[in-house]
Amino acid sequence: MNTRSVGWQPPHCPNPDCKYHNDLHEDWPYRKHGFFYRRTHPQRIQRFTCLNCGRAFSTQTFSTTYWLKRPDILPALLMKVVGGMCNRQIARDLQTSPTTVDHQLSRLGRHCLLYHRRMLRNAPPPGDLAIDGFESYERSQYQPFHFHIAVEPETSFINHFTDSELRRKGRMTDAQRERRRQLEALHGRPDPKAVQKDVTELLRTVLEGAERTTLRSDKHQAYPRAIRRVNCEVRHVTVSSRDRRDQHNLLWEINRLDRMIRHSQAGHARETLAAPKRRQRAAERLAIFTNWWNYMRARWVRGTRASPGMLRGLTRRLLSVREILGGRIFRTRAELPSRWTQYYDGAVRTRVMAVNRGHELTYAY
Repeated sequence: MNTRSVGWQPPHCPNPDCKYHNDLHEDWPYRKHGFFYRRTHPQRIQRFTCLNCGRAFSTQTFSTTYWLKRPDILPALLMKVVGGMCNRQIARDLQTSPTTVDHQLSRLGRHCLLYHRRMLRNAPPPGDLAIDGFESYERSQYQPFHFHIAVEPETSFINHFTDSELRRKGRMTDAQRERRRQLEALHGRPDPKAVQKDVTELLRTVLEGAERTTLRSDKHQAYPRAIRRVNCEVRHVTVSSRDRRDQHNLLWEINRLDRMIRHSQAGHARETLAAPKRRQRAAERLAIFTNWWNYMRARWVRGTRASPGMLRGLTRRLLSVREILGGRIFRTRAELPSRWTQYYDGAVRTRVMAVNRGHELTYAY
């Protein structure tokens, strides 16, 4: 992740305005430009200069730990996030501040968004799909939201996800209804068509290039309206949410995934103290979980040790943390769907929070 072998050559110019950033040529003119030294391993870092645009860079420019004072935290963070630990527990374990964990977790989430989309870059369209809304909340139970997740039942592969703000529903006391009214008067009310819009975006992204598919879901009323807005022939199979949720249920794979998310993500466990304060941070954690689920974890504990990514034909073996964090993926060299672009830019807003900062740092890619 941090080390570069002797004779390593930069794959492209890191300057987005340079013609050698995307359009690669064997005759890219660059030269070595000395070294600089740092405290962490490796201590001596090779520097380079692009002779076309004049940009100076180093081997660290292409590392996932670029510009980090604690490069040891990032690889340790991935498994702790999917291991059910909240941010303060991770900070105590790694002997650092919760703020450092917050920042590095956001960087890891951004990297995982890019990594997953790069893995899907040349993948064929999916076969059958199952979608469901995973419900959680941000800040308090007055701000619930759904993660809409698309899974391929034959492989358990998570293809894509989006999110929607919801209005608190269900049984409430008079005091709770009054509190909801006060919050909506102060901060506004979530879009009542948010689920329809975000499921439409989910399906358009997943089914891009597909001619037909079979889609499994529960009987949510917004799903048929979303399906009608997709440029693909969709055979929609619905299952009652009251049916027994065992391996004979058509939604077994996505129901199992929902359980694993609650088991592996501290913020989504029932009656937790670690509930996410922002949907933005919850989306970053789900991106990390997606990479772990698809590429690092065997689909079944017993039997064939194949990951969903292996069954999908995207990898040949279970990937390690070192391989997931093998190199920096430049945002300017990757394509993200519109909602994931918002996640990467930190643009998802929690309406009850006074401050919602986006990702504007130059060096924290």
